[in-house]
Amino acid sequence: MKVLKLFFIVFLLISKANFSQVPQDFLSKEFHKNRRQVLRTKMPKNSVAVVFANPLRNRANDVDFVFHQDPNFYYLSGYREPNGVVLVFSENQTDKFGNTYNELLFVQKKDAKEELWSGKRLGVKRAKKELGFKTVFRLEDFISSSINYKKFDKVFIDGNFKDDYRNLKGIDLFDLINHFKLKTNYKLNKINNVDAVFLKKKLADMREIKTAEELALLTKAVKISAIGQIEVMKAIKPFMSETELQGIHEFVYKKYDAEYEGYPSIVGAGNNGCILHYIDNNKPKIGNDLVLMDLGAEYRGYTADVTRTIPANGKFTTEQKAIYNLVYKAQEAGIKISKVGTSFRTLNTTCFNIINEGLYALGITKSITERHNYLPHGVSHYLGLDVHDPGTYNALRANSVITVEPGIYIPEGSNCDKKWWGIAVRIEDDILITNNEPINLSKAAPRKLEEIEKMMKKKSVLDKFVLPNLDE
Repeated sequence: MKVLKLFFIVFLLISKANFSQVPQDFLSKEFHKNRRQVLRTKMPKNSVAVVFANPLRNRANDVDFVFHQDPNFYYLSGYREPNGVVLVFSENQTDKFGNTYNELLFVQKKDAKEELWSGKRLGVKRAKKELGFKTVFRLEDFISSSINYKKFDKVFIDGNFKDDYRNLKGIDLFDLINHFKLKTNYKLNKINNVDAVFLKKKLADMREIKTAEELALLTKAVKISAIGQIEVMKAIKPFMSETELQGIHEFVYKKYDAEYEGYPSIVGAGNNGCILHYIDNNKPKIGNDLVLMDLGAEYRGYTADVTRTIPANGKFTTEQKAIYNLVYKAQEAGIKISKVGTSFRTLNTTCFNIINEGLYALGITKSITERHNYLPHGVSHYLGLDVHDPGTYNALRANSVITVEPGIYIPEGSNCDKKWWGIAVRIEDDILITNNEPINLSKAAPRKLEEIEKMMKKKSVLDKFVLPNLDE
């Protein structure tokens, strides 16, 4: 008996030690439970919502892509593993044993062999405890479940429901979806009682407005990203490469325990900055170019999106200064009107008008109304679990977070004086909409031209960090 008691104590200590190695500041199970309840109130009577987790995808041979959960699935469940299904019912259901339920979760089963290679799985028991579901089954049980989808007036499926099964790993999502299709009589372009739009719209509306719990994580992601911009401002040298600058940003992210980048990092020097989603980041020497850096840390699922443009040698030229100050003026105006009730159209129009007037004043365009491609993108989008988070894109509402990101891009060969060629500037900040004034969550990273030059004169913690020369 004493031996068993001792073994039990040791087991608890080991379990607690392992548990303590996992970050504890993810969204709470109460958050996800609340989201499911809110969704339930938006669903019509006699309906069910079915959302699939992301599967693993093979990268090459025996190497998989790093897994990232489907945001809608995570939002409703909190489950961070691949291959799962969550069902939310509008009313209580009763199984053959007389048990009632209004939601179901299907998860990967425990598998000692797989866990040896890929890490611990929650399994059914821990999923119940840690995710707050009363009824949890193994994923295989989804196929054998006796749920009669045809009895519901509406079956809502996630908008990301696709006939794309290439390079899937683990229990086949193909089998799960085919089971679902057979059970619901789902056919492409002949949906019957299955609705692939409703759920997408309702979840977009919900995700647009952030709870206090979400804002805490998103704010931290933004602060980490702003610190990354600051550290690069202090460390950058003309002999550095785009890749090296990317590495400094991402080192900062990891230093602050951000799991991923929210999207592929963009570090474009000179003309490379004119490519809006430039992710090669392979220019070996940035020289005296302007460097456009659009990066965001992902922290506990929530991603920032912060852009700064800085001169590699620490000093803006006359032309660079003129373009930078014009973009800054447009962004200031955009941030100022980022208030409840403002439309995205108004945000865009305000920034574009200032850019157009400025380009004409500089002689880059021939008139204020000239059609050009120097600002080819919108200046704002929602931010959250996705870098381009879903939302209604109607009038701004309190507790939503948006970007304000005007830019000017003048690629080589443009129809203007050559002195402007190769100048690309974007300034992007993450703005919390409140019932009062907008809050710039990324304000720690200098935006004003003079503040950037001042920051670039400061010493970096990386100044003395020298690695061996590979050629020696």
